[in-house]
Amino acid sequence: MGAPKLTLGYESRTAAVSALRADGLSTAAIAARIGIEPKTVAALEASAARAKRPSLPPISGPAVGRTVLIPFQDYAALRPHAARRAFTVDQLIRDIIEIVARDDMVDAVLDDGPAS
Repeated sequence: MGAPKLTLGYESRTAAVSALRADGLSTAAIAARIGIEPKTVAALEASAARAKRPSLPPISGPAVGRTVLIPFQDYAALRPHAARRAFTVDQLIRDIIEIVARDDMVDAVLDDGPAS
């Protein structure tokens, strides 16, 4: 983002757009008055609206998750197991991960060395 540009006596183009909009001017009229494209007027207004919104709280809670990439061949190998349970493959993967984590079964599933 560049430095604010003094525009029509306002400290920035965004301030000028906001003031002219408050005066009831249309997007086209604001653009013509400032000497910018109408799409720039819309972009400046959107940017100003974003800046006024409160920031979102940190991600937490039961509905929050992460995206994990599953190799295609592994995803495909799970299809018949999901179909037998009338699940989607995604639901099957979520259930497997949830059960393994909840029941502390990681060492049993991986069987890659002594349990910790």
